[in-house]
Formats: sequence, C-alpha cells, structure tokens
Amino acid sequence: MSEHKIICAGFGGQGVMSMGRLVAYTGMLNGREVSWLPSYGPEMRGGTANCHVIVSDHPVGSPIIHRDATAVIAMNLPSMRKFEAELVPGGLLVINRSLIDATPDRDDVTVVPVRANEIATEVGNARAANMVMLGAYLGITRLFPLSAVGEALGKVFGPKKAQFLPVNEEALARGAALAGQPVG
Repeated sequence: MSEHKIICAGFGGQGVMSMGRLVAYTGMLNGREVSWLPSYGPEMRGGTANCHVIVSDHPVGSPIIHRDATAVIAMNLPSMRKFEAELVPGGLLVINRSLIDATPDRDDVTVVPVRANEIATEVGNARAANMVMLGAYLGITRLFPLSAVGEALGKVFGPKKAQFLPVNEEALARGAALAGQPVG
C-alpha cells in the first residue's frame, strides 16, 4: 500500500471532517499508521473546511500535506481551485460534479467527476454526498474494502447516529460502484 495522502475539502456542513475521520479510523482498525489534521475557516457551517489524512504502512512523520497529495476530494469549486495544486503529477482529483461545473486547471492528474448530491438524494439523504464521494475514492483506489469502512462507520458516528448507518453504507456503495463505470 505504501502511503496515501488525501486532502478532503469543502464548505463546513458538507461532512468533510467526517469523511477524513472515517478514512483515518478505518486505517487504524486495519493496523495502518494514520494522521488526521483538520482545518476550519472562520465559520463552521458554510465556511471553508478541509482535512489532511495520511494512511501509511510506516509511521507518519508529519500530518501536513504540502504539494505531495496523492488525492484530493473536492466537494465544491473553491476547494478544487485551492487544492488541485497540492496533487502530485498522476494524482487523483475526485470532484463533486453536482456543485463544480468548471474544468480543473491540471491536465496531469486523473479527474473523476461524481454527481454526489444527486446520488445522495437518490439513496434517501442529501447530506450523504460526502459518503458518495468517499465511496468513489475507495472504489478507485481500493484503499480499504467497503466492509472495513462499514465497521468504522458505526464507531465514528456512534450510537446517536446509528439510524443513519444504512443510508451512509448505501451512499458508499453507490459511490464505489462508479469506479467501474464511465464517469462524467
């Protein structure tokens, strides 16, 4: 596996931090070394938010990702514009096509557009767009099997949000299914 350096970014309220925490927690449950570094804008809901997540087979020296991200998951246009420059050549840029109608500036990365908001609405919860995006990322990279993420989902969300587990698992599966299909 070596090392995955992922930047999850969007507006506050889009579940960016939950997405990152879920990746980090899944990594921990699977014996990987991880780091999760959140960053919030001046407001929570509606302000900017991003997190750096590193999943590795060896100890993580620094939680900061600077110009060496292997993937960026961008939930909105400002996030795509800000963080696409952080990707290594050949990196993966997963964009929420529901909110991003622009083309990335980079032509040396793999761009995967996902209609996350529409898919989340189809599965029964518009707020599950983050899980659709995460599912697409996992389907492409095969970082973890969805079953491992499902196990971590219950622990990250806790018993207070247990009623949302089925819709989030469905959103992850729908996103992962996109990995074998043409996207756009």
